[in-house]
Amino acid sequence: MSLHTRLVGPGRPNLVFMHGLFGQGRNWTQIAKGLLPQATSLLLDLPDHGHSPWSDHFGYVDMADAVAHDIDERLGSAAGLTVVGHSMGGKVAMVLALRRPDLVRGLVVVDIAPDDSSHGYGFGRIVHALRSLDLTRLESRGAASDLIAEDVPEPAVRDFLLQNLRRKKGKWSWQLHLDLLADALPQISGWPDEVTGRYDGPVLWIRGERSEYVRPEHFGPMLALFPRAALLTVPGAGHWVHSDDPDTVVEGIRNFLLAEHLDRPLP
Repeated sequence: MSLHTRLVGPGRPNLVFMHGLFGQGRNWTQIAKGLLPQATSLLLDLPDHGHSPWSDHFGYVDMADAVAHDIDERLGSAAGLTVVGHSMGGKVAMVLALRRPDLVRGLVVVDIAPDDSSHGYGFGRIVHALRSLDLTRLESRGAASDLIAEDVPEPAVRDFLLQNLRRKKGKWSWQLHLDLLADALPQISGWPDEVTGRYDGPVLWIRGERSEYVRPEHFGPMLALFPRAALLTVPGAGHWVHSDDPDTVVEGIRNFLLAEHLDRPLP
């Protein structure tokens, strides 16, 4: 599977970004631009998202292997990338580091833990809202925003979700594989038990202060898999940390790349 990518910066990339559920690689453009000139970034559309191909089932191992194959094809087996992943993409990034540590020089996990995450933002409500839209009768993206406002009250989140709506020859359709992702929500919320081992490279965990996805009870499992993990908590930020406070996220990743300092080790 060849994934759709965007390159931010000149030359060979040394940083790769993986978005969360219902996202696209371009969601990280602002952060990637903020990291110039220290980093040239590759922004991936994960399978079943954005411009990347659709699959017939969901699995974190399959997604991580698709990313690894794409990196191998583009950059070779000695890519030495720092990998950044948010939410679902953070789980993909963790699995990639555990399965293919040869590709991963460093790992940045944004607001997700290697554990069940069904307690978090409430993606079941979002799935219900998106599936309830009758695209055959939809007049505009604005009308779609109004229709899902009761289930998704935050305008910024609605705008993020509805970037996946496309109109061609007068007909609306989903760019992402909505039905597959909606049906796979339990697997997306979970953590693949078949993934074992340990990644001994440097890891930065970035979490939002107001988010429920990375909590103290997760620190033990995090350190068991990633013993060199350090933590950066972004004050006032929620689950979409890079949207709530891009400057702090850019500074944290830049410091990680330059190995100047980390906020603090995990307890």
